[in-house]
Amino acid sequence: MLLTLTLTQPAVSDAAQADPLQPASDLGFLLHKHPERVQTQTLSFGTASVFYPQVSAQCTTAALLLEVDPVALSRTARPGEGAPLEPYVNDRPYASGSFLAVALRDAFGTAFTGRSKDRQALADRALAFSVHLPCVTARGPEGLPERLFGPLGYAVQATPIPLDPLYPEWGERPYVELRLSGQIRLRDLLAHLYVLLPVLDGKRHYFLNEAEVDKLARHGTGWLDSHPERDLITRRYLRFAALVRQAEEGYSESHTAESGETTAALPRPRLHDERLQWVAEQVATSGASTVLDLGCGEGKLLRLLLERAQFRQLLGMDVSARALEIAARRLNLRERPELAARVTLLHGSLSYPDSRLKGFDAATLVEVIEHLEPHQIGPLTRHVFGDAHPGTVIVTTPNREYNAVFEDADKGMRHADHRFEWTRAEFGAWAGAAAEAHGYTLTLHGLSDTHPDYGPITQAAIFVRQKG
Repeated sequence: MLLTLTLTQPAVSDAAQADPLQPASDLGFLLHKHPERVQTQTLSFGTASVFYPQVSAQCTTAALLLEVDPVALSRTARPGEGAPLEPYVNDRPYASGSFLAVALRDAFGTAFTGRSKDRQALADRALAFSVHLPCVTARGPEGLPERLFGPLGYAVQATPIPLDPLYPEWGERPYVELRLSGQIRLRDLLAHLYVLLPVLDGKRHYFLNEAEVDKLARHGTGWLDSHPERDLITRRYLRFAALVRQAEEGYSESHTAESGETTAALPRPRLHDERLQWVAEQVATSGASTVLDLGCGEGKLLRLLLERAQFRQLLGMDVSARALEIAARRLNLRERPELAARVTLLHGSLSYPDSRLKGFDAATLVEVIEHLEPHQIGPLTRHVFGDAHPGTVIVTTPNREYNAVFEDADKGMRHADHRFEWTRAEFGAWAGAAAEAHGYTLTLHGLSDTHPDYGPITQAAIFVRQKG
């Protein structure tokens, strides 16, 4: 299956507003894929290649070619689902749907965030994009592509593709050639495709769980709340009634100031989800392919990392055996052997040295250290930074000063299981000493809401091992 994405810039002679300093060939900076190279990555269900069939200052096209392995697909089919021959004879390797959405997220993961190291101003602008999908699965009511993409500002052209006009008894023709065009930011375009391609398809190639509700909230932020087909999108994206109810419970009521009418809106992602997403992006940016999630709990961060083919080996460790059992179930490690081959879950404690943690590119400790007794921080620091010594370490923890913002600030720490909480100065002192003692450079960050006096609600540190 194939998707082409074209950026068009007006010729300088044709439009006074044309910007010769930002040619269409800068699409490579926005997608983080070099126009002069073919870049291929292996996915659990096939291979995805990104290349540029056309590059010029006025018009540049990037192509995503996904080749699904039908043999591997038949081996991973769940017993009892679909017709008897469906695992062997189906449209999955050829018609764009959920497979392409996953490949899109893996291939252009950084572009999804809207970040561009060299062309941030361009990434923040609405640009003239067009998308061509030669074959898209569109099961559902007539005019579904127009109903989904039209309200988002796209010009939509959906041309039906017949199975065979000579044999009408073969049934419906759920395929269209789809063309979209509009003036839009790249990150918004990618989010629309990621959500709406599976909605058009009406089926998924993987098991659905509550993680899909979080994905819908995250990628639907800013557009799904006002979409006239929001309920249809929610039902078709999540499929199962329990997940749909969970998503609907997350909708909040807001009042428009102009008319006083009540409209449904998606809530802002929870702080915990924002934090995990930020950590996942930092790990990806580090270039790591092997990652430790220390204090992995029920595997929420591992689930985010598993979405990216970049991470070929993930190890989650936690002191709670029960949490690890939940993580294994939620990550579908028993049902999906291709995921189990990439993930190891270990029962262990950071208070003791562990040779199994050595040799990894990156390690994360997300809201972990505050659950330890103060006297355990020294051993943790030695074992993680000294013994395991990963290339990058990312740590997040609450900022105690921000607690003054909460109405129940007099009740102490944010969670009953926290053994301490650091101020910004205390966290910075610990991080600086750990970096200096074990050969790391340090950068400190604030996450999510920030108070002018008390600082960020969450504080974070990124340690990068010095070379040599």
